[in-house]
Amino acid sequence: MIIVTGGAGFIGSNIVAALEARGETEVVVCDSLGEGDKWRNIAKRDLMGILPPESLFDFLEGQRGAIDAVFHMGAISSTTATDADLVVANNVNFSLKLWEWCVLAEARFIYASSAATYGGGAGGFDDDESVDALRQLRPLNLYGWSKHLFDRRIARLNAEGQPTPPQWAGLKFFNVFGPNEYHKGPMRSVAHQLHEQISAGDSVRLFRSHHPDYPDGGQMRDFVSVDDCVDIMMWLFDTPDVSGLYNLGTGTACSFADLAEAVYTAMGSAPNIEFIDTPEEIRDKYQYFTQANMAKLRAAGCSHEFRSLEDGVAEYVQDFLDQTDPYR
Repeated sequence: MIIVTGGAGFIGSNIVAALEARGETEVVVCDSLGEGDKWRNIAKRDLMGILPPESLFDFLEGQRGAIDAVFHMGAISSTTATDADLVVANNVNFSLKLWEWCVLAEARFIYASSAATYGGGAGGFDDDESVDALRQLRPLNLYGWSKHLFDRRIARLNAEGQPTPPQWAGLKFFNVFGPNEYHKGPMRSVAHQLHEQISAGDSVRLFRSHHPDYPDGGQMRDFVSVDDCVDIMMWLFDTPDVSGLYNLGTGTACSFADLAEAVYTAMGSAPNIEFIDTPEEIRDKYQYFTQANMAKLRAAGCSHEFRSLEDGVAEYVQDFLDQTDPYR
């Protein structure tokens, strides 16, 4: 049996789809569906069950020995979240309890960290999981800090030689885009937001640069397709001797202007871009450059070839966003 927390969410639902495609029939989704259309992310899946997060641990206690792996994607993922108690309860305490259960049950544990743990990126983007290296990072928002706090706790337990799950992997996701993100509102990828603007006949609006080293639209991110992210997680699932904290990006930074041009090209339209001021409430926390160092994952034996920005965006736009049914 495989548990996917956040399994009705963006990355989680794509993991569930990949597991089904591999022939896994005992997949349990743990998630809060709410009153919106989030349920559509898993509407095509053949699931063993769906659990609300508050019922997960009671369920797990009855399944000890039956669960092979937990993909832990569930979290409060908004970078503008402000309720620190709620974020810590969900992103740290719940995660630690699930880690401890996997240790005792000898279940593999693959979890979502985030590139937000790197903060402004002044110290680089090296996925060094040592206690000393993690101590140097300074996340810029509550979400990033909560993910970083969990990473640091796992690093500390490992440094002290404490028991771990038979396999564990934390993944520092960079800027992920792809199908089934539609419920995320303002936290949707920029690729989706740009497609929406273009479809409505509007010009594309990008943030004006407030940094002398970057032109307007020249702010850079490591944009990565959710399909590549899922491919890496399936590789980990097939490679149980690999454990550790890893970056998950393409290793190549592209500008927002590049992204906009890729969306326009995928839609067969000519670029029409205007620039707006970065909102003051996020201006002092804004990252101007992110790029995953992928050397550690390569050294672990992963030879996956990532999609280019243009190819990944074209697949997303043409296979999903431009279709009547955009869900995977």
